[in-house]
Amino acid sequence: MYQTRQRRLINHLQTEQNMDVALITSPTNIYYYTGFLANPHERFFALAIDTKKDKTMLFLPSLDEQAAKEKAEVTELIPIDDHENAFDKFRDSLGKVDSFAFEKSHVTVMRFEQIAAYFNNTSFTNIEPFILSERLTKSTKEIDHVKKAIQITEEGLAHTIPKIALGLTELQIKAELEYQLTVLGSDGLAFDTLVLSGEKSALPHGTAGERPIQNGDFLLFDFGVNVNGYCSDLTRTFIIGEGTEKQSDIYNTVLAANEKAISQVKVGDELLNIDRAARDFITLKGYGNYFTHRIGHGLGLEVHEKPSIHNENKELIQPGMLFTIEPGIYVPKIGGVRIEDNIYITEDGGVEVLSSYPKKLTYIPI
Repeated sequence: MYQTRQRRLINHLQTEQNMDVALITSPTNIYYYTGFLANPHERFFALAIDTKKDKTMLFLPSLDEQAAKEKAEVTELIPIDDHENAFDKFRDSLGKVDSFAFEKSHVTVMRFEQIAAYFNNTSFTNIEPFILSERLTKSTKEIDHVKKAIQITEEGLAHTIPKIALGLTELQIKAELEYQLTVLGSDGLAFDTLVLSGEKSALPHGTAGERPIQNGDFLLFDFGVNVNGYCSDLTRTFIIGEGTEKQSDIYNTVLAANEKAISQVKVGDELLNIDRAARDFITLKGYGNYFTHRIGHGLGLEVHEKPSIHNENKELIQPGMLFTIEPGIYVPKIGGVRIEDNIYITEDGGVEVLSSYPKKLTYIPI
């Protein structure tokens, strides 16, 4: 799989961009092309794909060499000790390079200046659009990892809900949920877990804090885990004890919008139709001003990646896409509701809802 990805990248460099070397420095993209996932911190970590020599070289900290030997599918590993000058080793290994293709949004100005200083009269171009277009389409093996991440996510929530009681803080509930996710076998969190209650649930990107759970609260969970590098992303909202008719109306409006958006997913249609299906319904119900974000985003090696699903995106839905659908209504002083599912477009154009945690309005007894 990784060699096939490398070959497609080399073919693109040779036929479309006429570049000598692809220099990939994002750890996520290095994993995508080699199967080796690492966090180098401040150390030099780069995959060089030489189109002229038909060679792939992974430059990495020496402390990661043994782990890379077991995972990385490359022609050559080039370890760099902490006392060595990484750019000397990089230049000596590559030799003369007339042109580099690199990830423009990932390479810092300082790193670019260092590379440019070592390779005089070298041209640079951006390879990132091609890489992101490749990552847009997920294989069945990638989806297997996502399914496992979703399974852990949903089981973790199922184990946590019975432990909720009045007086527990958002942070205490978050700690319990993350403990359950760890025990269930996640490789780590996909992003910072959101546990928001009461009026705080009206903050789409709020932060769990010391607020204690109270009767009549909305309680919103937005969280995910990593499995073999792939992410899940799930949001579910509950009501503590007894809610109001207004809360029920808000919740059921979001639920209906979620289902309308999912029903709008069709191969060959524009992505904007997914957003509009939910947004138009929420507006019709009188809550349009309280739906303040896009309907969803791509999912995979990163929790936010292509495509961006908003009401102006004319990109066409295609097999292999994986994305979220997550309408929400956020009313100040009352609270917010968001319901998020993970959607996969199968190779034959079918629509598979990977998340299965119940969405019917649920009251947590106290």
